[in-house]
Amino acid sequence: MTNKQRIKQLFKILDQQQVYQRSIGKLYFDMECCAPDEGLEQAGEDMAVLGQQLYKLEHSKKYERLIIELHDDPEGLTPVQKKMIDHAYDRYLKVKNFTPQFSYEMDVALNKAYGQWLAAKKANDFSLFRDSLVSVVDFTRKAVDLREQKYPTYYTACLDDYEKGGNEEQLDAFFGALKVRIIPLMQQIVKEGKPIREDFLRRPCPIYQQEAFSRYLLETEGLRKTATVLMTTEHPFTTNFGPKDVRVTTHYFEDNFISNIFSTMHEGGHALFMQNEPEEFYENHADNQMSNAMHECISRFYENLIGRSEAFIHFVYPKLRELTGDTFADVSERELYEAVNIARPSLIRTESDELTYCLHILIRYEIEKVLVNGEITVDEVPTLWNAKYKEYLGVDVPNDTVGCLQDVHWSSGFGYFPSYALGNAYGAQILRIMEQDFDVFGAVANGELTKVADWLKEHVFSCASILDPDEWIREVTGESLNVNYYLDYLEKKYKALYRL
Repeated sequence: MTNKQRIKQLFKILDQQQVYQRSIGKLYFDMECCAPDEGLEQAGEDMAVLGQQLYKLEHSKKYERLIIELHDDPEGLTPVQKKMIDHAYDRYLKVKNFTPQFSYEMDVALNKAYGQWLAAKKANDFSLFRDSLVSVVDFTRKAVDLREQKYPTYYTACLDDYEKGGNEEQLDAFFGALKVRIIPLMQQIVKEGKPIREDFLRRPCPIYQQEAFSRYLLETEGLRKTATVLMTTEHPFTTNFGPKDVRVTTHYFEDNFISNIFSTMHEGGHALFMQNEPEEFYENHADNQMSNAMHECISRFYENLIGRSEAFIHFVYPKLRELTGDTFADVSERELYEAVNIARPSLIRTESDELTYCLHILIRYEIEKVLVNGEITVDEVPTLWNAKYKEYLGVDVPNDTVGCLQDVHWSSGFGYFPSYALGNAYGAQILRIMEQDFDVFGAVANGELTKVADWLKEHVFSCASILDPDEWIREVTGESLNVNYYLDYLEKKYKALYRL
């Protein structure tokens, strides 16, 4: 059999796998966005049954044989096909020893964990999530034990799943650098920063006005309206079922209109990535293979570097006034810019400011690392969470709903959180290069965000899925990740904003 014949046969199997993956994904989307509470368990069970069929395809002798043969002898494959095979082979090695029973039980446990987390958060009762979290930790460690590749720690294996080559030593240094410069700057702002007007931030803003503004923002970012859905959920996320079906979610608060603005900008960044990879990637099952930090880089780029910039506020200010009538008639453009950039210690990660956001990620990183590695028990999580919020942010956590239950991520596994902070740093480094090619913020001020999207499509989206994280950032910027660009950006912006 020739490799041309092998790749054709493999694509037939991958096509079938994608049908099951999309079906599972659509059930998950339904579970997150519109399923009634009593239907969550059934949805989870349905997903697990479909997962069994997907398991059979992923573990069939034919599939495994084709992946191994094409990996060992890639002659005649295109560079994109070779990278697709590398990704598939890597996934194969990680799950090859999973039995059907183990795979099914893990799926059921993780799907159940979401419902238990949601119930616990609503009831402000960690004990309702406690057993599920124990189960998620247990399955995570068992899954790592089943791999033939061995890692220094369980958590390093989790990190490698999200950021290939990532490890605790690298991230300890990365977060250490953030602590050294962000915490003192935050403390200086608290003590010496000029007051910023914020009385209008909690003014009621009807949801229908916020929804109209959200749709305007997504179109402004450059998303194709006919290939995009906008819905609401408890914890905003974006998913896709190919470039022609991308689904964005947000959450509206009548008394916190800016929450939705930046949630929409963030999720819109993810959606742009999903819609704009090269056609060759989609045709060869090589799309959506970028690391999570690469993805978060773009979402945080639009949320903060673009969305919270003076240039963007200048552009959207008239539209906001138009859609909201007299609600913000007494608020100037400058006051709006300053207010959406207020920096202060806070409780909620998703509502935190650009400066302190990475401290929220640091706390989660430090907790999940010791939890997965068995250095603490699940029962110690709430106390440790509260202690770290006091240590790094100086705030007291009044309850678990705004404490260790605020994020959905631990209901499905561990290792994702560092991607947010890495994404912030990647974004600042990429912005530096983008500004060498054109006047980024001049374009933003004029509403020409398609220039930003086009540049990202050419330089970032075009190679992300076929390069490892370090290869990718060096391809885009000419050097490995350098956290100082991000820290310099933060210091310059916030010292000017608070006149320090």
